[in-house]
Amino acid sequence: MPKILVVEDDANLGNEVVGTLERAGHVVRWCTDGATARREDIESYDLVILDLMLPNVHGFDLLKRWRESSEVPVIILTAKTDTHDKVRGFSLGGDDYVTKPFWPEELIARVDARLRRPAIISSSRDIGPLTLFEDEREVKVNGELIDLTRVEFDILALLISRLDKSVSRAQIVERVLDEESEGGFRTLDVHVSRIRKKLGDAGVHLETVWGIGYRFASSPKTKA
Repeated sequence: MPKILVVEDDANLGNEVVGTLERAGHVVRWCTDGATARREDIESYDLVILDLMLPNVHGFDLLKRWRESSEVPVIILTAKTDTHDKVRGFSLGGDDYVTKPFWPEELIARVDARLRRPAIISSSRDIGPLTLFEDEREVKVNGELIDLTRVEFDILALLISRLDKSVSRAQIVERVLDEESEGGFRTLDVHVSRIRKKLGDAGVHLETVWGIGYRFASSPKTKA
């Protein structure tokens, strides 16, 4: 039987979720705070149902930590309906998003659908000290996770997909920044500057091609 971890601090809702899952034939472990959930062996579960507003440790912090080493499916269950929160949840590696209040039948349907899907095989790319994880939308330098915004990741991923080739500023703005204002190029330059700073030693791979745009070089001209 599938083993599910429920992380929910609300006693009434937690009881409802656990009861619903157990009646559907699942084995359930219930944690009521983020610190307890953080100590769990996440790989021992088939799926996680995760609240965001938790005591001690925020749900997003748990999700980010788990995604450093695990692909266990995570369904975010929360009263937060803001689009920004949903986007952040998916960008950090959430697999589904259920807002409160919800029908128990809906939750079970989403759980069953997620469990039927095959596990995603991580796709990664190494360039020097940098590793880009495409599926997880994460970047590590020398094994340490780099905190990039959605736009910063998209710019970096685009340049790495064209490794050693120049990509014009116009192409990057069109592909990544969408409907930007007249200051699109200036906005792009600011993003690139921030990416370089965040990448540290690996920042030298992100080169400026004067008069054209940018390039991510496998062998940078300037050594760190």
